[in-house]
Amino acid sequence: MAKLKFKDIKNMTEEEREKLLEDLRLDLVKAKAESKKAGSSKIKEIKKTIARLLTLKNLTLKNTKK
Repeated sequence: MAKLKFKDIKNMTEEEREKLLEDLRLDLVKAKAESKKAGSSKIKEIKKTIARLLTLKNLTLKNTKK
């Protein structure tokens, strides 16, 4: 999986982001099951991308509540 930057995620539609979030969570579970060593770089990158998605989701929620 390629690195997704914040600006790339921002250009996606809400449905695309939700689908990507579901896929990444599934990938994270699979990567944890496959990984024998802690701190795998693949796991770290998946977690960062999930965090970017959730950050954007929370920012849009805060902006719509104002």
